[in-house]
Amino acid sequence: MKKIIMILLTCVLWWNCAFTLSAEGNESEFVTVEENSLFAQGAVLMDAASGRILYGKNADLQLAMASTTKIMTCIMALELGELDDIVTASGYAAAQPKVKLYLAKGEQVKLRDLLYSLMLESHNDSAVAIAEHIGAQILGLQDDLESVKARTDAQSKEAVQTFIACMNEKARELQCYHTWFITPNGLDATETFSSEEGAELERFHSTTAAELARIMSYCIMQSPAKEEFLKITGTYSYTFSNVECTRSFSCQNHNAFLNMMDGALSGKTGYTGQAGYCYVGALEREGRYYVAALLNTGAYGSGNKSNKWKDMRKLMEYGLEYYCNQTVYEGNTVTEPVLVENAKPEPGAYYAMTEIPTTVSGDEPIEMLLAEWEEAEVTIEQETRLTAPVSEGDVVGKVEVFLNDTLLQRFDIICAEGIAAKTFQDTINYIINLFFL
Repeated sequence: MKKIIMILLTCVLWWNCAFTLSAEGNESEFVTVEENSLFAQGAVLMDAASGRILYGKNADLQLAMASTTKIMTCIMALELGELDDIVTASGYAAAQPKVKLYLAKGEQVKLRDLLYSLMLESHNDSAVAIAEHIGAQILGLQDDLESVKARTDAQSKEAVQTFIACMNEKARELQCYHTWFITPNGLDATETFSSEEGAELERFHSTTAAELARIMSYCIMQSPAKEEFLKITGTYSYTFSNVECTRSFSCQNHNAFLNMMDGALSGKTGYTGQAGYCYVGALEREGRYYVAALLNTGAYGSGNKSNKWKDMRKLMEYGLEYYCNQTVYEGNTVTEPVLVENAKPEPGAYYAMTEIPTTVSGDEPIEMLLAEWEEAEVTIEQETRLTAPVSEGDVVGKVEVFLNDTLLQRFDIICAEGIAAKTFQDTINYIINLFFL
């Protein structure tokens, strides 16, 4: 009996030990950034090419974004304006609070130069001058020197709001539904609006880490103006003069990330009392594109200003170490033909089943950043029988690509050909052939 008990105890201890080692092994397979190791209240590391979030901390928490706003101001100005446009500063633009270029009312500067002022030095008056200039063009307002000098603050605000409406429209196009722009420079602001039920509600100038990363990904990967955006935001210093050549300006890029890591492409800092220190930046290494967004890495005070750089390095090094480009889905999926009943028969084959070939619509390879512990799964569902008539392009199934149980992409399986249904005349012809031929 003692021997039996000892054997049982040994088995229990061995099983418990094996289970513990297995659990520890499973945990070590999944590496991530410890949430409490980041200063940012909201943080995201994103695969810029696919838009997939590789790491998130409070990724969908709506927070103030400060001057990271200016990446949207810049990309919209590049897409809607002309770089050689002459921008005339209104009294409203000149009155913006610092940090500012100190534009004078009526002073004229090329749009190209103001964009460097916007992105390198984060000048608030330049942001408003840019927004007002393009908004005025959209509204059809006269934009010559005398007209702008005579413009009232109310007219200037209307032009700026028109540009901001374009910023918010672009955000919705990028599926950023928790982002709301009120200013073109990122200064803290709130506004009231009416809900569908008629209630008066308040919203503030804000975004989420996930959506800020999505906007930056658009700026560097998808926008038709991406090359000019990268050129501007990657410039270390820039000098220019106003159109009258009566004043010269010098801008230095305050994006320390450009010198911090190899492959740093772009970025924008931000700070307000409500937003704290914020940052969004992009990096490319060996064909891998990463974007990191940080919201509220700390309030003004000793040491807090550098927290964003610590968080940035930590996120980017995590992405570089554990993620590489891999083919998730090969494409060219082979599908089975589908049998069609009641189809118009071939001569002498009245009862024969007809086969229609199928293909996958938009079937292209999918490549994205994957970690070694991640594995994609492809599932195929397809109809085996149809009843005529069948049209070319009819959907008969789907190919779905999953990653970590999350649907990445769905492709339709469609009929490559069409076929008509059997008619009464086909039946008559069959009877005639059967008895007389």
